[in-house]
Amino acid sequence: MTSHLSSAPSGLPGSGAAATVRRPLRRSEGRAASLLLSPTLIVLALVIFYPLLSAVGQSLYSAESRLDENGFVVDREVFVGLENYAEIFVGAQSERFYNALANTTFFTVVSVALETVIGVAFALMMNRAFRGRAFLRAAVLVPWAIPTAVSGLLWRWMFQADGIVNALSGSQVLWTAEGMAAQAAVIIAEVWKTSPFIGLLVLAGLQIIPEEVYEAAKLDGASAWKQFWAITLPLVKPALMVAVLFRLLDALRMFDLPFVLVGPRKESVETLSILAWDSANQLQYGAASAFSIVLLLYVSVIVYMFVRLLGADIFQSDATRPQSSRRRRAVSPAPRPAAHHQEETR
Repeated sequence: MTSHLSSAPSGLPGSGAAATVRRPLRRSEGRAASLLLSPTLIVLALVIFYPLLSAVGQSLYSAESRLDENGFVVDREVFVGLENYAEIFVGAQSERFYNALANTTFFTVVSVALETVIGVAFALMMNRAFRGRAFLRAAVLVPWAIPTAVSGLLWRWMFQADGIVNALSGSQVLWTAEGMAAQAAVIIAEVWKTSPFIGLLVLAGLQIIPEEVYEAAKLDGASAWKQFWAITLPLVKPALMVAVLFRLLDALRMFDLPFVLVGPRKESVETLSILAWDSANQLQYGAASAFSIVLLLYVSVIVYMFVRLLGADIFQSDATRPQSSRRRRAVSPAPRPAAHHQEETR
């Protein structure tokens, strides 16, 4: 009887964890997976990696014009190494670069912060049951559905000297010129257009919160503000962080809205993307590629810091989760009492 009891390992605490070990892929399955993934990898190589490597290579060259033996002007590419990057940080382009970097950071921080607050407010309103909720959800989608170039032209018409904004405010502000007014115009147009994006993603997160949680909180005497901070915000955090991350990526690459609304070569609204476009428009492809690579590195650093500081508990893989959470899922059903097992073996 003792040997029979000791040979029953199904109830031991470690047996459930052993059952969760994944079976290694067979060679045929690995080959099939490679074949299925190969079209995606080829497309990524053609669309992302090849242009990126080409931009890195182009940033090491600079255009040069010279006269040939017949007296004709000849344009050629000359290898200059890291000279284009030195020009960005400490050379003739440094002042313009640091201004564009400051504008990009300012637009990103202010616009994403305002969009987050307004988007969450939109989501809370759309999540409530009231007459006309379907119309409100459709109306919120309108700014997000309008193309950015069209949105820029629309706001440019509204921000004209004799436009509707000055008419309603009773002032004569030159919104599309230089200065803080132009920056405010870009932020207003950007927040108006992209706040619905955050609102819709947060609304999707609110839809999966059980209503019983709020009912229990009400029974415990929790106010609406307490319910928001203790229940709504923690449970909706994954959707909110994903929305903010996408908006960070989009805002750091801002180009079309300030370009259409205010125009190029405007010091107060020139971003890194506009600066790279302007260099390419002047046929300075090496400098434009260098600007693009610096922008890519800047975006990568910001996104890494965001995920590291704010989204580590959301984007981490299953292997990096705390050991306790994995153990809870791996534990098998509780073993039956020994006395009951002995009765059955008799």
